[in-house]
Amino acid sequence: MNNTKKIRIALDGPAAAGKSTAAKKIAEKLGFIYIDTGAMYRTLTYKALKNQIDPKNEQELYNLLLNTVIELKPGIDGQLVYLDGKEVTTEIRQQDVTQNVSDVALHQLVRSEMVRRQQELVKNGGIVMDGRDIGTAVIPDAELKIFMSATAEERARRRFEEHQKQGIESDLHVLQAEIEKRDHIDSTRAVSPLVKAEDAIELDTTHMSISEVVNKVTELAADRGAV
Repeated sequence: MNNTKKIRIALDGPAAAGKSTAAKKIAEKLGFIYIDTGAMYRTLTYKALKNQIDPKNEQELYNLLLNTVIELKPGIDGQLVYLDGKEVTTEIRQQDVTQNVSDVALHQLVRSEMVRRQQELVKNGGIVMDGRDIGTAVIPDAELKIFMSATAEERARRRFEEHQKQGIESDLHVLQAEIEKRDHIDSTRAVSPLVKAEDAIELDTTHMSISEVVNKVTELAADRGAV
């Protein structure tokens, strides 16, 4: 699709709603660049834990971020994440990072700097960006905004299957409890809470396959000139 109009697609939604998987495939189908903003928060969380910085200490996290280089690069199997020049794509998916990332993302100083960096990445359009506040804070004027949702039970089941494929031991009930906790933290935080943008199209993916989600979003993108 070389003649594709360079629109900006914002994908928001709760943890494990399938945003990243869908966003990668949508970007691939449209010939767009995929940007996983959650990976940026995970990278900072990973570095903070390595440096024994409390995820609840806003000033220390902010100072750490100002001295941190986070790079997102395309790879054969998806986006690669680099921290200060070293690839950490797998490391940032570890359980301790997952358990602490919502606390890191709560802080206004951290979010304002992350949003500034993310807005630099979308200037030229032709991107699919996923996260929690893309349509409300990062690209409020995005040409297409999607809010992906699914039941907590279904999201836990997907995460459990994902862990099984990766050889990670986990408990389905624990995963659901963690997802529900993250939902609460993300949707009630004071700074850029997880909410559906007024002009976003909501997709309940509970009973949808990834292919169905990708096809639906690319259809909507076509309606906005991305053909």
